[in-house]
Amino acid sequence: MPEIPGVSAPWRGVHVATALPFHDDDELSVDYEGYAAHVRFLAEHGCDGVCPNGSLGEYQTLTDEERARVVRVAVEAAPEGFGVMPGVAAYGALESRRWAEQAREAGARAVLALPPNSYRADREAVVGHYREVARAGLPVVAYNNPHDTKVDLTPELLAELHGEGLIVAVKEFSGDVRRAYEIAERSPGLDLLVGADDVLLELGLAGAVGWIAGYPNAIPESTVELYRLATSGVGADLEKALPLYRALHPLLRWDSRTEFVQAIKASMDLAGLRGGSCRPPRSRLSGEVGARVVRETETVLGLGYR
Repeated sequence: MPEIPGVSAPWRGVHVATALPFHDDDELSVDYEGYAAHVRFLAEHGCDGVCPNGSLGEYQTLTDEERARVVRVAVEAAPEGFGVMPGVAAYGALESRRWAEQAREAGARAVLALPPNSYRADREAVVGHYREVARAGLPVVAYNNPHDTKVDLTPELLAELHGEGLIVAVKEFSGDVRRAYEIAERSPGLDLLVGADDVLLELGLAGAVGWIAGYPNAIPESTVELYRLATSGVGADLEKALPLYRALHPLLRWDSRTEFVQAIKASMDLAGLRGGSCRPPRSRLSGEVGARVVRETETVLGLGYR
């Protein structure tokens, strides 16, 4: 496993998959100053790091120049000890490795890597993909999202990747919380990270040591508090965590829905933060879906959660 001098497990804790603000011009150009301010805001409100260039950051719509600059801006804005773990997803393994190298050169401390997502890759292709990304020399967190990639990083396959020293952790987004226990049995040294907001409590109690999170973009203080309550091992405070989880869950479950980017950005706007527009093909929510996001966000904010 690659080591970074003076840094211990920089993928642990609450890493926010950051939404990316755009200017309201014809090109919806990236608001880099706004993004830097958002990174600093999250650091000031208890988060442990950020994951730029994830789906919430709309990386698929960015040019190569924009995507590289977003990473540099995040690293420059991050205070001492605040992690930056960019997503390095790409259609090809060579391109993913190049993005991992760019992240390393920019000063990132780890990377988040999907498996091949241009086709339904077999075991050999998946292992080869992670071998290529690992060549960049940064710790690699695997991202299991079989819903979108059509490639399932099963506990057995994760054990193979971890056993070869290719990954240090997995962002688990399958939705099957039972997997946490088999992952721990097959790969005792592999860190489990919560991959979907609406299974935070379940995976936290199952031993997760990190959360790659969506809704802290809008309500960082309450979500970080929930994470701390749910992941403190034998000291987990269910008496406090469960009512907080129930109160926030109507919002947290948007993270697992198709409209998650628009929903989280809308919640950010309602919370007085810089959410704003999405780049096409995403558009602002309207109709009953948009109204539900507004109602549920206003309910959470009205209860005093920030």
